[in-house]
Amino acid sequence: MKRLVINLYIVCLGQMMWAQNSLSLSFNDAQKLMKQENRSLQISRKNTESAQSEREKIRALWFPSLQASGAYAHFSQPIEVRQSLKPYAESAEEVVQQLLPNNQFITGWLNQLGNQTLSFPLLPQNISSIGVSAEWILFSGGKRVQAGKIGDRLVDIAQEAQAETNANQQILLAERYFGLNLAEAVVQVRQETVGSLRRHYHEAVKLEEAGMIDKASRLLAQVNLEEAERSLEAAQRDTEVLLEALRTLIHEEEGCLIQVTSPLFINRELPDKALFIRMMQTANPAINQLRLMKDVEQSRLRIAQSAYFPNIALFGKQTLYAHGLPSNLAPRTVIGIGFSWNLFDGLAREQQIRQAKLAGQSLQLGEEKANEEFSVAIDKLYAQLENAQNSVKALKTSILLSEELVRMRRKAFTEGMATSTEVVDAETMLANAQLAKLAAFYEYDVVLMNLLALCGMTETFANYQNNAYETY
Repeated sequence: MKRLVINLYIVCLGQMMWAQNSLSLSFNDAQKLMKQENRSLQISRKNTESAQSEREKIRALWFPSLQASGAYAHFSQPIEVRQSLKPYAESAEEVVQQLLPNNQFITGWLNQLGNQTLSFPLLPQNISSIGVSAEWILFSGGKRVQAGKIGDRLVDIAQEAQAETNANQQILLAERYFGLNLAEAVVQVRQETVGSLRRHYHEAVKLEEAGMIDKASRLLAQVNLEEAERSLEAAQRDTEVLLEALRTLIHEEEGCLIQVTSPLFINRELPDKALFIRMMQTANPAINQLRLMKDVEQSRLRIAQSAYFPNIALFGKQTLYAHGLPSNLAPRTVIGIGFSWNLFDGLAREQQIRQAKLAGQSLQLGEEKANEEFSVAIDKLYAQLENAQNSVKALKTSILLSEELVRMRRKAFTEGMATSTEVVDAETMLANAQLAKLAAFYEYDVVLMNLLALCGMTETFANYQNNAYETY
C-alpha cells in the first residue's frame, strides 16, 4: 500500500512538472510572443528609436544656440601704450626760439622733457571674464528645410526596415511553426506505418510457422519493419530540432514543450495574381526603402545646390563678469548680424551635386530592378500555391486507392493469395501519399507567408487561416 501511494505521488508530480513546462500555442499566439521577445525585432525597434533621435537632433538646427564661456589669462607684463615726448618737445622748442631767442632755461627744460616717454596702461597682467554668447541662423539657403526632410525620411526608412525584419521573422515563424506541425504529423504517419508493418510481421511469423510462406518473405517483412522504425526515429529527431528552433525564435525557455494547435491548412481559391503585384509595388518594405532613399538623395542634392547661397546669422554676446577689462576697451554687450559666403571651393560643390544626382539615378535603377525581380518571384510563388492546391486534390484519390489496396492485400496475405512484398508496397504507397499530402499542405502555408511578406501583407495571413477550405 505504501509503495502504491509513492508511485501515485511520483506520477502526479511528473504530470505537474510536465504541465508547468508545456505550452499550447496557436499560430496567432506565437506571432504575439515573437513580436514581444524576438531579438531581431527588438534590434529593429531600437534602430527606429535611434532614427527618431537623429531627426530631433536635426530639428535643433532651427533654434538659436546659446553658449556660456569664461577665461582667465596671465600676461608676462602689463599691456600699455608708450609714446615718446621728443617730437612734441622739438616742436615746442622751435616755437620758444622764435618768441624768446637764446632762452637757455626753457630750451634746457624742453630737452629734458623730450628724453621722457609717456606710458598709458591698458590691461593688467591678470584678466578674467565670464559671459554668454548666442547665434541664430536666419538664412542658410534651404539647408535646414532639406535636412528636416532627410530626418523624416530616415525615420520612415527605419520603420520600413523594421517592417522588413518583421516580414522575414514571420516567414521563419511559419517555416518553424508549421514545420513542427508537419513533423508531428509525419511522426504520426510513421507510427501508423510501423504499427501496420509490425502487425504484418507478426502475421508473417505465424504464416511461416504454419508453412504457408517461406523464410525470405518473413525476413522481408522484418527488414521493412526495421526500416520503418528507423524512419520513425529520424522523424522524431526532426521534431525535436524544429521544437528547439521554434523555442529560440519566440524566446521561450529551454525545456518548454510547445504544443502547436493551429493545423496545416489550404484554401479553395486565391485572389487574382494582379492584386499581389499591385500590393508589392506599393507596400513591399524593400521597394519602399529604395523609394525613400531616393527622396533622401533628392534632399541632399538640394543641400549641395544651396551651398551657392550665403549663410546669414544674428549673433550677440553679453559679458556677465569682467576683471581687468575696461568697458571702454571691451564693451559688455555686443549684438550684430553677419554672413559668410563661399565664393570658390575648388569645384567641390559641383562634385557634390554630381554625386547626389548619380546616387539618385542608381536608386531609381535599383527600384526598377527590384520591381522586376519581385514580380518574377510573385509569379513563381503563385504557381507554387496553385501546384500545392492541385497536389492536395490529386492526393485525396491516391490515399483512398492506397487505403483500399492495403486492406485488400492484407486480407489476401492472410489467405495466402498475396506476397509480403505486395503488402509492404501497398503500405509504403499509402504512407508516401499521406506524406506527400502533408508536404503539399506545408508548402502551401509557407509559400503563402512568403507571398504575403513580399507584398507587405503578413497581417492578412490570419484571414486565410480562418477561411481555410481544408485542414490537416
